[in-house]
Amino acid sequence: MTARIVLLVTSPRLPAGLLTSAAWDVVRQHPVLTGAESELTTAVRQAGAEVTVVAGPATQALLDTVAAHGTAVWLAGPAGDESLARELGLRLAREPGLAEMELMYGSWDPPGARLLDAVAVLDRLASPGGDPWKRAQTHRSLAGYLLEESYEAYDAISADDTDALREELGDVLLQVVLHARLAEELPEGERWSIDDVAGGLVDKMIRRNPHVFAGAEAGTLEEITANWERIKRVEKARDSVLDGVALSQPALSLAAQILDRAARAGLTVSPPPTDTQADAEARLGATLLALVTKAREANLDPEAALRRATLTHAETIRAAENRPPSPPA
Repeated sequence: MTARIVLLVTSPRLPAGLLTSAAWDVVRQHPVLTGAESELTTAVRQAGAEVTVVAGPATQALLDTVAAHGTAVWLAGPAGDESLARELGLRLAREPGLAEMELMYGSWDPPGARLLDAVAVLDRLASPGGDPWKRAQTHRSLAGYLLEESYEAYDAISADDTDALREELGDVLLQVVLHARLAEELPEGERWSIDDVAGGLVDKMIRRNPHVFAGAEAGTLEEITANWERIKRVEKARDSVLDGVALSQPALSLAAQILDRAARAGLTVSPPPTDTQADAEARLGATLLALVTKAREANLDPEAALRRATLTHAETIRAAENRPPSPPA
């Protein structure tokens, strides 16, 4: 029978003992070695397996166990013990008769598992002994950073830079997880956690997508959107179609959203006439609102249009800065 060393790798993000049937078979049938005690070693022992913690060089201990028993299992630590795998691989490459090495996944990360790491890291940073800056923050002090990171993600989307978008979304996620961690410090009865945030999102998505989760007819995209809005109105029980509009968003997008909400509700309200306004600022505001109304009628995004024109003008300014000065007349 061929001597073998089984490197058993498991996910540190799953409950200890949640292993595949093949992994349980191998740890019950053969001696198990590992580098440190853990919840997983406790679970394996409780299942009747023998686990030995190796204090010295692991490679030689594994080879000695293989020589005595024919098969040895190495229960890898949370990081996977890549250095041991590399060292063992080089040794067996030089002396192939000693044993064969087999990599076995006893469990693996489900999609989204690294979100658990993000929660754990932010918990460490915002807990006593963590980062003083993060511990000193409040929802209000962080509000500007949430806007800033969201704008940077928007810039990455506008530039079609998906690598930058991945990074910027990470910064947005940092704000979400940090806000949730700070909310755990609120007084009893007010506090909530990242699980409450995620749970609320999951419940909302299931409620608002009955064509996916409840067997309802999908229909057209317009019908799905209309059904979403009907469900949302029932959930929110708002007094006005304008309730819930983010008033702190840029003025052009705010105007466009308010006009869109009114149109979806079937309301026809003319914007204020420019010539009846009392002062220059009010007349300018009425003029801009009229332009936003025309943009909406033409199915154009006024915020995007002004941004595009402004950025083009910015490039013209940069070019003018680099232009050599004209010679004196």
